[in-house]
Amino acid sequence: MPHMAERKRFTQDERRDSPRVPMQFLVRDVGIVDGEWEQREGDLSLGGISWKGKTAPHGTEVEVRFRLPKVPKEVRALGEILRVKSEGQGINFHLRFTDLDVRAELAIARYLDEWLDAQ
Repeated sequence: MPHMAERKRFTQDERRDSPRVPMQFLVRDVGIVDGEWEQREGDLSLGGISWKGKTAPHGTEVEVRFRLPKVPKEVRALGEILRVKSEGQGINFHLRFTDLDVRAELAIARYLDEWLDAQ
C-alpha cells in the first residue's frame, strides 16, 4: 500500500469507480429534532453509500454513522440523496457524502483497499 503522502486524491468521477463493500450503518433525517436513527444495510464506497428501504427520508439531506474495523471512532457524515428508485417491494437510495472529515475519508479509503486486497 502506498505511503499516505503518495496516495492519489480522488476526483468525483473516480469516486464513482470506487469499490462498493457491504456495510451496516445508521441513517436519520437532517433537521428533525430528536430524529430516530434507523439501521440500514447497504454498500459503502469512497463517495457515499447506497441502501434499500421501504420508506423515504423526509428530505434529501441525511446524517449517517457507522463503524469501520480497526477505527476506534465512529464515522459520522452528512449526505445528499442523489437518486431514489422504486424497485419491487423496496426503494433504492444513493447518497453522496457532502460533509465528511478528511480523517474519516482516509479511513474509508484504507478500509476499501484492505477489503479489495482480501478478495
